[in-house]
Amino acid sequence: MSENQIWDASLSEMKQGYKELTQSFECLICSKHVEKGLVYSHEEKLYEAERFMKLHIELQHESVFMYFLQLDKKITGITEHQTMLLRLFYEGKSDKEIQQELEIGSASTIRQHRFAFKEKERQAKTLLTLMSLLKEKDEHAPKFIEPHVNATMVDDRYAITESEKQAILDKFLPDVNGHLTRFPPKEKQRIVVLTVLAKRFDESRMYTEKEVNEIVKTLWDDITLVRRYLISYGFLDRKRDGSAYWVKK
Repeated sequence: MSENQIWDASLSEMKQGYKELTQSFECLICSKHVEKGLVYSHEEKLYEAERFMKLHIELQHESVFMYFLQLDKKITGITEHQTMLLRLFYEGKSDKEIQQELEIGSASTIRQHRFAFKEKERQAKTLLTLMSLLKEKDEHAPKFIEPHVNATMVDDRYAITESEKQAILDKFLPDVNGHLTRFPPKEKQRIVVLTVLAKRFDESRMYTEKEVNEIVKTLWDDITLVRRYLISYGFLDRKRDGSAYWVKK
């Protein structure tokens, strides 16, 4: 998935999990394309393209709601407790059932949480409107790069403009398909070059540690250092025993 694919989408596109292109539908989560005009088959049933894209999201990603819910709280702005409540609300549980399952307060406590979420929704809509209006007027606003979706620490380390990004690449990685001239000493610089390195991995497959090392070596010779950064910054994930690695989505 490209860095900006989800965040550049409209709210309606984010809700459905895919966007309509000229000749296809594209999944915002994994970039899968479904070509218009074709008929797709699944379990002996036939689907037109858009319906098949919806089926794809259901089968591969469970739901758009659950995909966004599992993102890091630095991105969602909600706590683990709030995440659990939202999941139970989405599952259709009653306030009493949720109170019993979580063993907290009373049914009225759950209603208070629902009210708090409505307040958050109003605040989010207000901020979204303000930012949309500001974008039309603020001629001096720099264009920042978007943090990758599973960034583990979205803070001022991601306050990187497009021009700064290019300057970092010119300095440390003039050939985006090549090797670093030297290892970046600052976190902002590392984030930029690691974003480039992450694109050398195929999102659809699993990797052994040896395979990861081979790709990492195309960027820098200290394989252990770079591999550790790929995990800690949220570009890759792995099994606890290190037997398999994959692009974190």
